[in-house]
Amino acid sequence: MEDFTPAVGTTYPNSTVTEDGTTYFLIRLHDSHERMLGVRGNTDGFVSSRQLDDVTLCALTPHNAAELRKRLAWLNPAPVGLQTSFGFGDRLGVATPGHIDSLRQSDPSGKIAAIFAQQSVRENIRTGRTPQQVMDFAMWGVFQTGWRERWGADADHIKEVEHLAPFAQAGYTFYTIDPSDHVDSAANAEELGMLKDKLTGLAWDQLASSYDDMLARYCSEAIQLDELTLEFDEVTLARALAKYGYALVHVTTIAGALTDLVKGKAYDLEMSVDETDTPTSIYEHYFIANELIRCGVPVVSLAPRFVGKFQKGVDYIGDIDEFERDFAKHAAIMRHFGSYKLSIHTGSDKFSLYPIIAQYTAGMTHVKTAGTSYLEALRVASQSAPSLFMGMLDLAHARFPSDRKSYFLDCQPDKVPTSGQVALSELPTLLDEFHARQLLHVTYGSILDAFGEELDRLLNRHEEDYRAALSLHFQRHIKPFI
Repeated sequence: MEDFTPAVGTTYPNSTVTEDGTTYFLIRLHDSHERMLGVRGNTDGFVSSRQLDDVTLCALTPHNAAELRKRLAWLNPAPVGLQTSFGFGDRLGVATPGHIDSLRQSDPSGKIAAIFAQQSVRENIRTGRTPQQVMDFAMWGVFQTGWRERWGADADHIKEVEHLAPFAQAGYTFYTIDPSDHVDSAANAEELGMLKDKLTGLAWDQLASSYDDMLARYCSEAIQLDELTLEFDEVTLARALAKYGYALVHVTTIAGALTDLVKGKAYDLEMSVDETDTPTSIYEHYFIANELIRCGVPVVSLAPRFVGKFQKGVDYIGDIDEFERDFAKHAAIMRHFGSYKLSIHTGSDKFSLYPIIAQYTAGMTHVKTAGTSYLEALRVASQSAPSLFMGMLDLAHARFPSDRKSYFLDCQPDKVPTSGQVALSELPTLLDEFHARQLLHVTYGSILDAFGEELDRLLNRHEEDYRAALSLHFQRHIKPFI
């Protein structure tokens, strides 16, 4: 493969592509380690930074990203539908090449559809990035590696209508509606009278139904699935309504606003209730799925709250046999409807569960990850810049009490050493320890505020180390689903 500008930088060979007589490639400069777009041929529409003979070098700006997307259609995300899919959240903007390496190594047949641009509103606030920046970072990674397969972009944990516009304007193709603020977990322990009282404010017109209609729909006879029989009584129904009814109304509101906003463009839609206090029962799962379908909300994935604990950056906490028994029933409900996948949130590092999930979903699943890629970046820092990592570690201790507030965690910070309590040679092993992983995981916003630029420079210098670490790490995640 031709190296177009060897005097000033190194061309990423897989990035080179020629379309309609113009050649495009990505280069990393020798002096600054900055990546730039190279164009040989028609440069109309691009904003150039340098000219080298017949090659124009362009900064990786939003404008130039948009221009390149116009010319190379495969750089635009697309819906992935019911295909087995994997969400690769990237809080640093440089992880996509490693994610792609892991797919090429573990899934050469292309069974899994990748979501490379995936960040929540909360993550964008904490990292100081916009949806457009997240999209562009992922796109440059796709371009760098020559990825030609379909890929998606997930606007994760959308809680309000006003959250939609920046993602829609940036061209996202997957929207995860999170109505957890409208889920009433207290309904789990309440009697029928209290449950019915809670329904007095429910917007029945928005659900195109009534309490009596619901009784007839769910309680008149047993619901027979292929592998499961559900027998709703009035208390079970009222509990499902009190717990999730207002959430369903909120989902229909956001879904309607999204339809108006995207103006006919295709997209994937997910409903997520994983960030709630109590598990979603199989009756509640059936109720949610049936009502979404009846109300015309076209979800392609649904994320219930499963039994046990799904916590950040660590394996499943709970009784695996209990999880399997419960998950088998959720999967049976999913198969009954056949129109959506089960979505596994906080899905990274759940190595003990992947074989179970793969077995019962038979490919009808979506797994979301995010912070685990960030932790692999910190692993590179612990190995290559121990003083930088120790500063991050101490800041994580200081910020943990406030940063943990939006997470469900079992982390005990006193079980994680500070910089003065650990030998340099032991720093990388902290990234394998439960409490340290959680401590570092949830303080990412504070760490990136203080050390983000230094970490970015480090990862530029150790690009191949980070790619290799990500590839190995995610092959462990992906292979059980192949």
